[in-house]
Amino acid sequence: MSSRERILGRVRRALADVPQDDTPYEQAVSREYLREHGERGVEQTVDLLAENLADYRAIVHRCTAAELAAVIGRLLAERGSKTVLVPSGLDAEWLAGTDAERVPDHAESTPHELDQVESVVTGCALAIAETGTIVLDGGPDQGRRRITLVPDHHICVVRVPEQVVSSVPQALERLDPGRPLTWISGPSATSDIELDRVEGVHGPRTLEVVLVSGRPSGEVSS
Repeated sequence: MSSRERILGRVRRALADVPQDDTPYEQAVSREYLREHGERGVEQTVDLLAENLADYRAIVHRCTAAELAAVIGRLLAERGSKTVLVPSGLDAEWLAGTDAERVPDHAESTPHELDQVESVVTGCALAIAETGTIVLDGGPDQGRRRITLVPDHHICVVRVPEQVVSSVPQALERLDPGRPLTWISGPSATSDIELDRVEGVHGPRTLEVVLVSGRPSGEVSS
């Protein structure tokens, strides 16, 4: 008898006198937890997001839509980035303030080629204030998951307030579970070795989040 068979045998014996429960999962699991902790207005929710992002050592910037291109250009210049990885659906105006070489997101790009790119700029699906989390879902302005994991510097743009939610339950209501979701809370880090924090192990060493409010001139709300 294999170890697997012995373990399964023990499980069957332990469950032998347990009555079968055909209650659907949606009814069996209580969903009475809080949808958010405390009552906050829009500005307070955005402030909480910025605070928690900073706690996770992300670098937070705020600007208006009209200032966004200049802010991204400044961040790339301060980093000394001469190349920037660009998702296919990224708004070209976001990079109007930089002369850095645009590197398209190609499916055939190897990890080594991606590692040569100095920065990546993306949008996001949404951001969660209570956990300081950015969620990517592979949308046109975000690209494939690996382009945000291999380059060492990630600039992520969050539209305020439409892409900001208070809590994880609220986020799950808006996200499509069929999409490739990546949940990011600060730059990549681990403390596995002697509890010393090391950043950039399995993702970017530096995460900069730009909270952008308002719309460019000429853009109207749908």
